[in-house]
Amino acid sequence: MEQLRVDLGERSYDIKIGYDILANVGEYLKELKLGSKVLIITNELVDSLYGREVEQAIKDAGFGVSIAKIGDGEKYKSLDTARELYDQAVEANLDRSSTIVALGGGVVGDIAGFIASTYMRGVNFVQIPTTVLSQVDSSVGGKVAVNHPQGKNLIGAFYQPKLVVADVKVLKTLEERQLKAGLVEVIKHGMIWDEEFFRFFEDNREDILNLKPEAMIYAVKRSCEIKAEVVAQDEREMGVRAILNYGHTIGHALEAITHYQRYVHGEAVAIGILAAAKLANKLGMLDLADVTRQENILKDFGLPVSFTELDNDDILKSLAKDKKVQDGVIRFVLLEEIGRVVIKSDLPHNIIREVLEELRG
Repeated sequence: MEQLRVDLGERSYDIKIGYDILANVGEYLKELKLGSKVLIITNELVDSLYGREVEQAIKDAGFGVSIAKIGDGEKYKSLDTARELYDQAVEANLDRSSTIVALGGGVVGDIAGFIASTYMRGVNFVQIPTTVLSQVDSSVGGKVAVNHPQGKNLIGAFYQPKLVVADVKVLKTLEERQLKAGLVEVIKHGMIWDEEFFRFFEDNREDILNLKPEAMIYAVKRSCEIKAEVVAQDEREMGVRAILNYGHTIGHALEAITHYQRYVHGEAVAIGILAAAKLANKLGMLDLADVTRQENILKDFGLPVSFTELDNDDILKSLAKDKKVQDGVIRFVLLEEIGRVVIKSDLPHNIIREVLEELRG
């Protein structure tokens, strides 16, 4: 098992990464010296796969355990679902020393963290992410949220977990589409921070897609290290942490205007990454060769790099509502080269529109 520390002073926590480590979750919780009650928030599918193993491991460590299940999908990351979870937390008699455990992907982790951050003004929170995306991205850094009909993650907080447990064995039960979409965030970390890590994906595509344990433990660990380094510098996204949104500006707009139904998150981000690469190239910042490398790796991992049947005006309107907009100015994360990134504001709308037109499949 590998372990790394997210260094945030009194809010610091460990990320444990390994193969077949779910059975140890109870002991990990016991080491934290938390309260005696645990509420596991999960969904039906993840519960059927891993719920009993995690529940039993936590019970065996001496905790009282309750389980709350939500629907599967982004549409359930809502205030209506949150209200139901608050009811179940009350019914489970959770107090301020209790712990909410998120067992699932990004949707489960985001809403479970939102509940943990607000129930009784904050209870303990532990993440057990079960998708690539949640293991390397949403479980690390403390962003918790629910969606609003007008935009993704508009209602939320920064709330750090006490622990993250990433078991790469569980990735074997992911659908191929979810696996590939999740890898976008891992590859993105190489794009913005570490060219050598980016090259690892170019050179090890088969091992990664076949979920070879050694390759996946390295990929998850290095990706978490990169995100932890960024978060440690800027916990509340006032500066450098915004670079983690590479590809997300247009990606979130595509999700919003398709009502979170057409794309899974990583697919929308993949299109957004190529859009950002093309924008940087048109602004004279990024060589065409680095645009091509990004496009090729997205295609090699079976990810979309274009869209159809969407209106550019709708995308531009959605961009204006993005939570990263400041004083009406849209901020884009753009590369100067692979491994080096900057944040640019107030890009000419005609260039954004031109890139959107190029991405129309």
